[in-house]
Amino acid sequence: MGYDQKFMEEAIALSGECFQSEKGGPFGAVVVQNGKIVGRGRNRVTADNDPTAHAEIQAIREACQYLKTFQLKGCEIYASCEPCPMCLGAIYWARPDVVYYAASRQDAAHAGFDDSFIYEEISLPTPSRKIPAIQHACPAAQIILEQWNTWKKKVSY
Repeated sequence: MGYDQKFMEEAIALSGECFQSEKGGPFGAVVVQNGKIVGRGRNRVTADNDPTAHAEIQAIREACQYLKTFQLKGCEIYASCEPCPMCLGAIYWARPDVVYYAASRQDAAHAGFDDSFIYEEISLPTPSRKIPAIQHACPAAQIILEQWNTWKKKVSY
């Protein structure tokens, strides 16, 4: 394992193909395991009308399907740009060994993809955020979580 320029070049090539084919923004990503690409992703937000269809998410989904697992331990992610907060969350859930990226979030902001607002919002207390998130406590929700805690067949992740 370790950085390999050819995989970054593939992620960047995907990012160019993506917007030139008018199927999404200029972002691409690949997941690599043991020197082999096991997942590719292109930004498909506008093509799929799906705000979660970012390149890293697509690559993670494809790799997990291919590897038949929900975690990417032993894998590397190469992204054409620094992952946004949503992708970063997905990356942490997937648990790859490392993420390599080319352009920075500042470069993305300069191109019109400014995530600084989201980074700022995440750090605020819930009541101070621009989009209200209001808890309506319901005992049934806590009961389900308690049942999960003691369920013998659960798969931890």
